[in-house]
Amino acid sequence: MVDVQGIPGFNAVTKNSLQTAYTAAHDFATHPEGWLILKGSYGCGKTHLAAAIANFQIGSGKAVLFVNTPDLLDYLRASYGDDAGMRFDERFELVRNARVLVLDDLGTQNNTSWAQEKLYQIFNYRYTEKLPTVITTNQDFEAIEPRIRSRLVDKNLTTIVEIFAPDFRRPKDQSFSDFSALHLHADKTFGTFAFRDEELPHSMSTNLKRAFEAALDYAKEPVGWIVFQSIAYGNGKTHLAASIANYLSDSGEHVLFVGVPDLLDYLRDAFDPMTHIGLAKRFAEIKKMPVLVLDDLGTESATPWAKEKLYQLMNYRYNARLPTIITSSQSINEIDARLKTRMMDGNICAFWNLEAPSFKGTKESNQEKKGFRKRSPKK
Repeated sequence: MVDVQGIPGFNAVTKNSLQTAYTAAHDFATHPEGWLILKGSYGCGKTHLAAAIANFQIGSGKAVLFVNTPDLLDYLRASYGDDAGMRFDERFELVRNARVLVLDDLGTQNNTSWAQEKLYQIFNYRYTEKLPTVITTNQDFEAIEPRIRSRLVDKNLTTIVEIFAPDFRRPKDQSFSDFSALHLHADKTFGTFAFRDEELPHSMSTNLKRAFEAALDYAKEPVGWIVFQSIAYGNGKTHLAASIANYLSDSGEHVLFVGVPDLLDYLRDAFDPMTHIGLAKRFAEIKKMPVLVLDDLGTESATPWAKEKLYQLMNYRYNARLPTIITSSQSINEIDARLKTRMMDGNICAFWNLEAPSFKGTKESNQEKKGFRKRSPKK
């Protein structure tokens, strides 16, 4: 058994999902029964685990069919050709009766009526016969054809494992999403944060210190959500969020820091026919980011489309318990009710209202005076 808990640079949610996926794949490889669905974003390890299952079976002298979904459909279509070496019905029976079928990248196929019908026939047969099947997909179940989806989510047959991990094929120093603004906040660390003791009333200074301590604790163990809210601008919300992000990034974590208006512009750009990354992929990368910082929630243009995308993003991360840091200068009562209920859920989210007014001074920060000039050391 591989212990992923000791892997540096991954938060608890990522580590647990990788450990769960590995354990499920290992168990299926040794005792192939029922269906196993490995679900996750691009490059998170789904295909690696599926191929490991297939190779384990082959190494044990057992028959297994491993095939990419678009390639499977091409293989079936090719049987209609004049020079086909095997008739369609023979190929189709070979696939749907495979002792163990590993179907990679479900959802990437061209969904013609013919393709949907053939996939449904394969899934329905294997579902009825309870034949061992492994499926990988980066699709949400809502995007999968309903007849197939109903079989995939049957808990009596299927084990569903979702992997929350970054793209292992993408270098760490290459931005997970090219528009991350964390580099613009490199100076905002726990060491440069000012408590403003000489400027603020004691109650406000204490409130700021408590928010600082909560942010530092969160950075050391990013679990759930943390929100920094205040109707005042420039009083430390973004500084605390960036401090967490810089701390985690220095520790090797994959972090996306983005202003909410910029996030929505990035998604809108996917509608440009010249873009190389479609909306579905962009949205999937963002919503499954190991750590996401949403800065300035409430400053975006509140169109119905924008509201829906933000809700989908935050609802996904809320249900998945993915580490999320949010700042907002909008009153909590002015925030979309669907988002508000998630941000105010004390079981998932720590909500901090910063009482201090905008920072006007330029004095050296309290932490710098204490010699805490550098970023928090790497773990």
